[in-house]
Order: sequence, then structure tokens, then C-alpha cells
Amino acid sequence: GLDVDDEKIEQLRQGKSYINHIQPERIHRSLATGFLASSDFSVAQEADIIILCVPTPLNKYREPDLSYVEDTVDALLPHLRMGQMMSLESTTYPGTTEEVLLPKIEHAGLEVGTDFHLVYSPEREDPGNPNFDTRSIPKIVGGCTSACLDIGTHFYASIIDRVVPVSSTKTAELIKLIENIHRAVNIGLVNEIKIIADRMGIDVHEAIDAAATKPFGFTAYYPGPGIGGHCIPIDPFYLTWKAREYNLHTRFIELAGEINANMPVWVANKLIDALNDRGKSLKGSRILVLGLAYKKNTDDTRESPSVVLLDILAGKGALVAYSDPYVPRFPKMRDHEFELESVALTPENIARFDALLLATDHDDFDYDLLREQARLIIDTRGIYRDSHDNVISA
Repeated sequence: GLDVDDEKIEQLRQGKSYINHIQPERIHRSLATGFLASSDFSVAQEADIIILCVPTPLNKYREPDLSYVEDTVDALLPHLRMGQMMSLESTTYPGTTEEVLLPKIEHAGLEVGTDFHLVYSPEREDPGNPNFDTRSIPKIVGGCTSACLDIGTHFYASIIDRVVPVSSTKTAELIKLIENIHRAVNIGLVNEIKIIADRMGIDVHEAIDAAATKPFGFTAYYPGPGIGGHCIPIDPFYLTWKAREYNLHTRFIELAGEINANMPVWVANKLIDALNDRGKSLKGSRILVLGLAYKKNTDDTRESPSVVLLDILAGKGALVAYSDPYVPRFPKMRDHEFELESVALTPENIARFDALLLATDHDDFDYDLLREQARLIIDTRGIYRDSHDNVISA
């Protein structure tokens, strides 16, 4: 495995895992079978298969940033040879494989489809979900040529239970975006419904649970304080950006993104109102955000609405802290900076805060203890269904 992060490479060489849901035992087994972690790109010439799993973020203009993909391919080019296959797994817009990777490879003197094979096969993972692992999740594969598709399908079939070949790399790239945009749009819908239900005095979680008893034509999605992770908040922008090339405007997708992006502000306002009702101002109040990760039972803080909430509240003068059993220390981030460590949820610590803001519903939290000791809880996840004087749904 290749990486430019020497710290991660050293951890892997020592058999340590820096990803919460991957146990060290898996690293040990890989090392025992010859796995090598390195920052030396020349080792790529020894590989028959090269898989690119690098970040595809957005730039400051909310446009696709393919610099990690392009820089990685450029670093690999001197070490590519005939007979290899390269698979891009990073989420991206339709056309990336053929418009960005293929010209670079052919410019290096390799003919794609004849002496070098190029495919796109989007990563599909659900961190923290024990019901699915990499092998059991069906794998989409699209090739630049029929020969590329054959090689790619054959390779992935050796490690994945079910491979789903599609007609082109563009199709495979769009499939990944469809999957994540589908989720983003539906979360946007239930977040908007949550705001309406809140104004009407209706428990939106009760309503969704009851609606889910319909055995056809309905899939339950649940609201929250916003969306997070490296896919759902970012991927829609890849399609909307590419659509503009075809003079198309993705109004529906962009509206859902706007709703989701505004949810942390709505939640913060619910907290402000609840404090006001108790004769307190947000400024100077001690606020504990429960959960820094964007998703329960994981340590992934990328694009987490919890971080946005910390920014909003601190910017308004609150004294902020967080508690997350999976994130002991606030990580280094490009756009956010806090010198914070996770607060232990003891009765004494809980009672010190003016309000708890439940942003991520980790199973490790003792919700009874929180309710018993907290002065005020802002519940964004529908954990507390019964009425309690110190719990406000948001």
C-alpha cells in the first residue's frame, strides 16, 4: 500500500490500525501475508493491480478538486508498465477516468485496452455497520474498453462475492453519485419535514416510524443536525458542477443541499431559544456537544455537523466542549481549529454544563444518566421519545 503520510505508514508497519472499525488483527494478518506499506512510488512497478483510493474533496468555490487524483497518477506514471491494471475507486464526476486518467496514461506511452487496462469501480463502504463488509457488498465495475472491463471484472470477482459490470466508466461514476445523492435528497426532505413538524408540535420520529409500517412505496429516512462524511455532503456538487457543462441546472439536488447545510443553524437557534426560556443567554453558557463524529459508532469527523455546531456556538460566545468515546482529541482539520479533548460523561461533569447538545447518537452513551444529570438536553436524534422537562427536540 502506498501513502504520503509517513505516520500512517509507520503505524501500519507496527500492526496498528488508525481506523476505528478496522481491528489491529486484520493488519497483523495482512503483514503476515506480505503486505507492505510504503511511501516509495517505485514499488508500483511490482504490482499487477493498482487501486486509487484518494480524497476527492471540493475547493473553496465548492467545485471538484481532483488534485489528489492527478498528483497520484503523475507520481505513478514513471513506474507503470505493460500488463498492469489501474482502478480508480474515488468518488468523482462522470468522465473523470476517460478525460483525466486515460490521457495521462497514454501520453506515457501505454495504450489503454491493449497493453494497460483502466477501470472505474466506486468504493462502497458503510463504516460502523457490522452487517456488511467489503467482500459482501456488490462491486460496480466499468472499463474504458471491453478488455479493460473483462480484466477488472475478473480481478474484483476474486475478492468480492458479487461483481456488477456496467457499460462504461462514465456509467460507473454516475452510479456512485446516484447512490449518495439519493440519500442526500431524502435526508433533506425529512429535515425540512422535521422543521414543519416541530412548528406544529408533532413528533417527527413517531410519524416516520409509523409511516414505515407501510410495506411498499416508502423507505424511512431520519432527520438530524445536518449531514456529514466524505461522500454525502460533497458528492452532489460533483454532479451539479458537471451538469453545468451541459447547460443543465440541478435545482432539486441543490435545494436539498441547502436545507441540509442550514440544519446546524436551525439546531443552534433551538438551543438559543431553550436557554432563553430558562433565563440564560448563549454567550457565556457552557455547552457540551455529544458526539463529534458525523455517524454513530465511528470515529469519522469529516464534514461532521457537530464541528459546524461547535463553530457556530463558539462564534456566539458559548464555552464549548465535546464528548465522544471514539474521538479522544479534536483532530487536525483544514477549516476548523479547536484545542479540545473529549469530556468524560461522569455525573459531576454532566452537571457542570448549562446544556448538552446531542448531535451523534453513539450506542456507548448512557442516555438515562444524561437525562438524569443534565440541566438541558437538545436532542437532534430522537433518542428521548417521552416528554421530559429538560429535553428539547431539535
